[in-house]
Amino acid sequence: MSNHQKRLSVPKSWPVERKTATFTVKAGAGPHGEEGVPLLILLRDVLGYVDSRKEARYALAHDSILVNGDPINDEKRPIGMFDIVAFPGREEYYRIFPDEGGRLSLTPIDESAADSRLGKVVSKRQVTGGATQLSLHDGSNITVDDVDEYNSNDSVVVDNESKEIVAHFPYEEGALVTAVRGNHAGKIGTIETIEVTPGSGPNVVTVDIDEDDGFETVEEYVVVIDEKFAGDDE
Repeated sequence: MSNHQKRLSVPKSWPVERKTATFTVKAGAGPHGEEGVPLLILLRDVLGYVDSRKEARYALAHDSILVNGDPINDEKRPIGMFDIVAFPGREEYYRIFPDEGGRLSLTPIDESAADSRLGKVVSKRQVTGGATQLSLHDGSNITVDDVDEYNSNDSVVVDNESKEIVAHFPYEEGALVTAVRGNHAGKIGTIETIEVTPGSGPNVVTVDIDEDDGFETVEEYVVVIDEKFAGDDE
């Protein structure tokens, strides 16, 4: 199997130029599915911290790069929405966040904000023993005791060290959200209405933005956040 990916066919969220070369690095197995961007692209093409795969491997071998609090040793490890990428030696910390074009970008954050990451609940199910398992947008799972407390489309904040939930933001009218896909990616506002669509069609969300007309999108494209999160983005 090829270790390369044609630039013209990469997901729109990848922060790469499509016409500068024919190929780019291919993402390895891991979180975020096909939307995950190989770590090498961020290190080489976005940040410019390395010039080659060899240099990236050297840096990773010295545990100088952390993703969600864990040292990474694979330059093809997929990086995706809301991941925390840290360079402790440089005292630099970033959150992966979609910009207004839908591309994933590196948003600088404080060191204290790098201790946890945001996750959108995409589904929940009961597991052996009666506990409830939450599946997050990046493919990770978290077990909780209260089956009624969490619902799909809620957001949770997960501590990078303990892997436990430290905050919970329900998906409801009045909640602060950001659009992560579609024509309104990167915009932040509050949910004005949630229109439940009968049948198999997606539910529609109307988002209000101060001093703006707001926008309407499908609920799959929005993620609940908190004010501190929005402040970091500023």
